[in-house]
Amino acid sequence: MSSNSLEDRHVAVLGGSSGIGLATARLLSARGARVTIGGRNPERLRAAAEHVGERAQTRQLDAEELDSLRRFFDESGPLTDLVVTVTRRGGAGPATKMCEADLLGAFAGKTVPHLRAVALAVPTLAEHGSITLVTAGSAQSALPGTAALAAVNGALEAAVAPLAVELAPRRVNAVSPGVIETAWWDEFPEDARREAFATFAERAPVARNGRAHDVALAIAALVENGFITGVVLPCDGGLRLT
Repeated sequence: MSSNSLEDRHVAVLGGSSGIGLATARLLSARGARVTIGGRNPERLRAAAEHVGERAQTRQLDAEELDSLRRFFDESGPLTDLVVTVTRRGGAGPATKMCEADLLGAFAGKTVPHLRAVALAVPTLAEHGSITLVTAGSAQSALPGTAALAAVNGALEAAVAPLAVELAPRRVNAVSPGVIETAWWDEFPEDARREAFATFAERAPVARNGRAHDVALAIAALVENGFITGVVLPCDGGLRLT
């Protein structure tokens, strides 16, 4: 594939200062795109700009704040593509504890920002541009302790098809990552994290967990391929099959 296959594109990556978002921004920039990275933490944004290179610009953004999202799109200018990787850590737990869980916060931290970003991006998004959301494999699995996560991500996945039809000819897709070894897992104690990684890697047909770059490759494929829309693409090493 040509290293400048995206040279005429301007891609906004929300949540692009770390993890999957940063890997995506780096990959798209390497393929020639101009990238605008939105993130909450100024220090991580500075580091991301250095990491991605001269084709990247950054804008501070709190994706849970509507006015902040509006400013981001107003100031970023015309876009050809939008990638939303915004998430909130945590959310796993037994079903019997869901009454005590911050369910509203879970939706406010991911589902709502994704859908608002779509709505606010449309006026500045190219007619034949694309939108790629990043959900999670919990929406396609049946793992105990993930009902709340499945609800948050399943709501986004359910929105992909109607958005693809309503916003056409713009394309709308999602990538659904499985177990990806990123900082999302940092809230777990180290021993529990290692045990979980080992268990999931053993279960996955590809015999390993994912890396942020694996998901970035899947996102880039959807951004680049102008004949794919309305798709939720699993990127889980086959874990959903086990």
